Amino acid sequence: MKVTFLGTGTSTGVPYIGCGCEVCTSKDPRDTRLRSSVMVQTGDCNILIDCGPDFRQQILKHYTDHIDAVLITHEHYDHVGGMDDLRPYKGVDVFALERVCGVIKSNMPYCFNGKNYPGIPQINLHAVEPPYAPFKVKDVEITPVYCKHAELPILGFRIGDFAYMTDISAISDDELHKIAGVRYLVVDALRQIPHFSHFSLEQAIDFARKVGSTHTWFTHCSHQIGLYETVQASLPEDMTLAYDDLEIEI
Repeated sequence: MKVTFLGTGTSTGVPYIGCGCEVCTSKDPRDTRLRSSVMVQTGDCNILIDCGPDFRQQILKHYTDHIDAVLITHEHYDHVGGMDDLRPYKGVDVFALERVCGVIKSNMPYCFNGKNYPGIPQINLHAVEPPYAPFKVKDVEITPVYCKHAELPILGFRIGDFAYMTDISAISDDELHKIAGVRYLVVDALRQIPHFSHFSLEQAIDFARKVGSTHTWFTHCSHQIGLYETVQASLPEDMTLAYDDLEIEI
């Protein structure tokens, strides 16, 4: 399995427009972050997790001739704003909470009005409903993990020994059990100080310890996380601050 970090930034991306802080003006390319998304490739199956407004730019750089499924964590624009750019991929299966499917239909009515005029994205929506049982894309089993983004119910996903949990601020013990002991974990770490709807870096580290992962990567970072070089030097050996275009082999 190969995981490519297409983007590792928060909803504003980094640099933040108009900001002159040391992160936003850094020359280190690891401090420049597009909106968060990953591509998971296992065998001949390509799975995209989230499809934000930078998707076109991301996929031109990391082109693949097919996407078998898109897993959507939640409906915020930085996670679904690029779905119109799925046009080149035919019959893409999209998995999301039922509420999120409704938002996608509302945002893209031209895809679901039955007219199917040439050139529109061909999206097949699949609602993920309680009890959030595993499902398959080709032969790849995916386990949805229910958690909270402040008060908003969202999904994380486990694929084999890999789990992707972004925009998380709380999770029940029952759902945590689904990813307990996973070897490779990606989790959001918005900034150094606490936030009402995201893990801080310290909270993300504590979460990784609770999961018991062999290695953890932090994503969905704002400019307030600090300089990549400084933050990475402070982390335990089994933890990495992810950056755009990073590829990991699992």
